[in-house]
Amino acid sequence: MTDLPHLDVPLLQRPDTARLSAPLVSTHPARILMLYGSLRERSFSRLATEEAARILQALGAEVKIFDPTGLPLADGAPDSHPKVAELRTLAAWSEGMVWCSPERHGAMTGILKTQIDWIPLAQGAVRPTQGKTLALMQVCGGSQSFNAVNQMRVLGRWMRMLTIPNQSSVAKAFQEFGDDNRMKPSAYYDRIVDVMEELMKFTLLTRDVSPYLVDRYSERKESGEALMRRVNQASI
Repeated sequence: MTDLPHLDVPLLQRPDTARLSAPLVSTHPARILMLYGSLRERSFSRLATEEAARILQALGAEVKIFDPTGLPLADGAPDSHPKVAELRTLAAWSEGMVWCSPERHGAMTGILKTQIDWIPLAQGAVRPTQGKTLALMQVCGGSQSFNAVNQMRVLGRWMRMLTIPNQSSVAKAFQEFGDDNRMKPSAYYDRIVDVMEELMKFTLLTRDVSPYLVDRYSERKESGEALMRRVNQASI
């Protein structure tokens, strides 16, 4: 085996099997933030989100749903805008998220994307999304499609979230909700239950070790180099 002299071996981390195999201890309810992507008065993405919230609450989670009404376009207002501050506070509070968007023109909506765009990768020493779990759902006006969830999966990876494998896509959503705005029993409803159960499992399994799971060699190296530069400058 050839040597790799460029590799900073002391910064490498072998898997911490003791930490990863520690028994699961639930100290508090899982904190889940839910985002939806429509401002319509009878928004099916909101109704699907509310249905998923009921399931999560039945599973023992603490759930908060962000209302995007009044949220400005990204960079269209200062960070101090009340809706921006509310969203960022909820993102920092959460241990997992659910994103639910209608499919519009074969894609997720700008309303959902704007919410994600307002959440930074880092706020000082706080990382609002990194290492947190994420479940994805979409509602369709016609036949079942996966364009929106596929787009959101790319975004989840970019935000360094632990995006769970399962996902939900509700076809002809206008047929799946009754006059009481509750979702009718169906295979689509069963899939949402599956997704929420999986989100809860992943959240409880990873929330206490998420900083360790997303800890990166390249960032440790960069931080070490920055520290050395500051030390050298201070000694001049």
